[in-house]
Amino acid sequence: MKEKLTIVKIGGNVIENKSELSKFLAHFSNLKGPKILVHGGGKLATQLANKLGIESKMVNGRRVTDAQSLEIITMVYGGLTNKNIVANLQANGTNAIGLSGADGNTIQAHKRPVKEVDFGFVGDIDGINASFLNTLITSGVTPVFCALSHDGKGSILNTNADTIASEIAIGMSALYKTTLYYCFEKKGVLLDIKDENSVVTDINTVKYKELLEQKVIADGMLPKLENCFHALNNNVHKVCLGDINMIQPDAKLFTSITL
Repeated sequence: MKEKLTIVKIGGNVIENKSELSKFLAHFSNLKGPKILVHGGGKLATQLANKLGIESKMVNGRRVTDAQSLEIITMVYGGLTNKNIVANLQANGTNAIGLSGADGNTIQAHKRPVKEVDFGFVGDIDGINASFLNTLITSGVTPVFCALSHDGKGSILNTNADTIASEIAIGMSALYKTTLYYCFEKKGVLLDIKDENSVVTDINTVKYKELLEQKVIADGMLPKLENCFHALNNNVHKVCLGDINMIQPDAKLFTSITL
């Protein structure tokens, strides 16, 4: 029987809130067994870009990344955000190591082809170096990934953090029973955005289509749910969405995604 591996992704709203981030990192450190953390940081990158007079462009919840934007997100994702998280995990007793996809050749990608939209220096993932990640995990080290991949030709690529979490879960599923958690500021997928407790606790393929038609799932939630179902269709055992309390043993109010 495969050992359980937990992959948790946290979003920018959690990262921005120091109190929430501190609580989350304590919860994450208390998780039993091997685990991997993936983080975003888009809001901080947008704030820095604004300060520098650089416009941030989004299309369907995805960031368009030109050369200037790539420099900013590399600094924010791979530097400031990643290292602060790693330092705080160390303070919580978790021996973490901060990684981009270029480190250890862990996430290989190619630049997204131009179709309806030119996303610039955005990477679509080709594969995960599961063997290297397993070496870290079995050595008692917890990988902490920022939202950067690489093309093997010397270029860093911006890659959606939800996608990175999904692809890591898929890539590690041959070795582990993988569970993927998308942790953000809401308690789950909400029927009414104004009602924090209107959580849709269970979503399957049929329910997903209904929620799409009703526009309950829209904007930034679209790529998140796409990644959930992509993971489930590729041997990931379980996918959940919710707030920072979701990963606690007694958690009840969150969204579970099934096929």
